[in-house]
Parts: sequence; structure tokens; C-alpha cells
Amino acid sequence: MPPEGASSPRPGEESSGFDVALDPPPLAAVSGGNTGLPGVWSFASPQPGPHTCLVSLIHGNEYAGAIALLRLFGLGGLPARGRLSLVFANLEAFARFDRREPTASRYVEEDLNRLWCRAVLDGARDSVELRRARALRPLFDTVDLLVDFHSMLWDGDPLILCGATEKARRLALAIGSPPLVVGDQGHVGGRRLIDYRPFADPGSPRAAVLIEAGQHWQPGTVDTMAASIAGTLRHTGQIDEAAAARLAPPCPRPAPVFAQVTMTVTAESSAFRFVRPFRGGEVVPERNTLIALDGDAEIRTPHDDCILVMPSLRTSRGHTAVRLARRVT
Repeated sequence: MPPEGASSPRPGEESSGFDVALDPPPLAAVSGGNTGLPGVWSFASPQPGPHTCLVSLIHGNEYAGAIALLRLFGLGGLPARGRLSLVFANLEAFARFDRREPTASRYVEEDLNRLWCRAVLDGARDSVELRRARALRPLFDTVDLLVDFHSMLWDGDPLILCGATEKARRLALAIGSPPLVVGDQGHVGGRRLIDYRPFADPGSPRAAVLIEAGQHWQPGTVDTMAASIAGTLRHTGQIDEAAAARLAPPCPRPAPVFAQVTMTVTAESSAFRFVRPFRGGEVVPERNTLIALDGDAEIRTPHDDCILVMPSLRTSRGHTAVRLARRVT
């Protein structure tokens, strides 16, 4: 199965010519961790506070998040209060990254971000990613706030996905960067980490959000993630302003905006195509505008001022092609 959002590269094609402007980070120094789990670090302050977890490399070719966590490591010191855990999740997939085929190392056997359901985690099935998910699960079961760092294959405005809960929406708006916050219902192919029951249960105060910070292999994506880390740790009171400024220099930022997904478009055929190369975050002004064809089926906007969330311009059958959202005041 090809990685989500891209078909398999044709012979002689370097994964459709994606621009890999960001070198893979050297992770040897952090791959051992300090918790007994490879790639997992945890630091505790003597002052009481929340347990915050920052997760990178759920997908092996999305290493901008790992670079942002290395930048945080460079600040040194403990969190001002509570516990801070840093996770480099899919090191096995990352080790297979090849810039000639940069989409091929998203995972080893299956998507690590579609496994976060008790039936799957407790089931008999086995894979590289399932073993890693089961190893990380006890850590995640102790976390109060989790931020999962991702990037995009295609160009688009950075955003925060907050799933379906009010508590995650509040967390995303409090982080403040990126300013676009999108509420959604996840994927038909399996539960994401932010949809894992302890975080998705409305009756629990624990919350998780997912940052989509920009294109996979661009330096600006790391800067966006660093600003998100600074916003998160300011919100939790675990970093002082001087350290936050070193991590992400202050700059004017627009007020956060919330949009709710009204329709998730999943490719039902191998012939799915957009009528033109839309950009993520683009707003289609008029209801009923044709945006794509799925075989003979027309995909049209369900309402005015329709926000296109992360359109995948080369979509495989059964994968999410685009989410359509409406701004909520």
C-alpha cells in the first residue's frame, strides 16, 4: 500500500520530485531515551503540574517534529513544573528514509497513527508499528496534555486538528500557533493517537491535539512547530518567557480561528482527481462548486465559504482526499 496522500512513484521518478530542503536530523544521541523505552525522554520538576507529552515521528518521513524537539533539548533544564515527556515515535521507519523516495518511509508495515483503538491494541494482530504502539501506550496512559507533531505532503496553511471534543478545541486555541484550529471526526482507516480513548473521552480532562505544521521537508515547518511548542509550554506554565523566546522568537500572530469539518471526502476509486491543484486552507466562496471527480461522481462544496483542509492532490483509493470545513464564530 502506498503512503497516504501519494501513489507509488513510477520507475525513474523520485517520488514525483518533492523538494527535500530539510536534511534528516542526527538522532543517535536521543534514540536511547532515558525511560527504558527507545526514543522516549521524560523530565520532572519538583514543582507540581501537568504531565505534558510532545510527540514526533509518528510517521518516519515527517522528521521536522524531531528537529523541533532537538531544538527544545538545546534549551536544557527541567520543566518549570510538572513533567515533560518527549517522544521520537517511529525510529524504525525514520531509519529507512531515502531522499530519493521520501514518501516511502512513512511507516514500516502499517500506519502508526491508525492503531489507537483498544480492540486493535489488545488484539492478536502484530506488526512493527503495533509493537511500538503497545510499548508507548503505558506512557500515554499517564499524560494530561499531548501534542502530536505532523507535517504535510502538499502545500497548505498550517493548522491544529483537535478532533471532536470541546476540551481539545480549548487546548488548541490556547496554544495559538498555528492560528487555524479544525475540529474533525478522524479517519475511516483507524483511530489517530489524538483519538485514543483517554484523550477522546469527554468525561476526562485529558486532551490531545495534532499539529500539521507545513510541508514535510521545509525549514519553515520546523519554525512553526517550535512556535507551537512554545505556545503549549506557555499554556501549561512549564517554560518561562526567556526560554520560549529562544525556542521561537516572538512575532505578531493572528487571533486563532476555529473551523468545523462538515464533510470528509474519501477516495472511492483510483481515478480520484481535483479539477485544479487546490491549496490547503483555500476558501471556495460558493456552495455547490465542483472541486473534484471521483470516477464519474462529482464532489461539490456543501456550503458557502468552504475551507479546503489538507487536499491530497494524488490520492489513493480508500484514503482521505480532503476535508471540507466551515468557520465557526
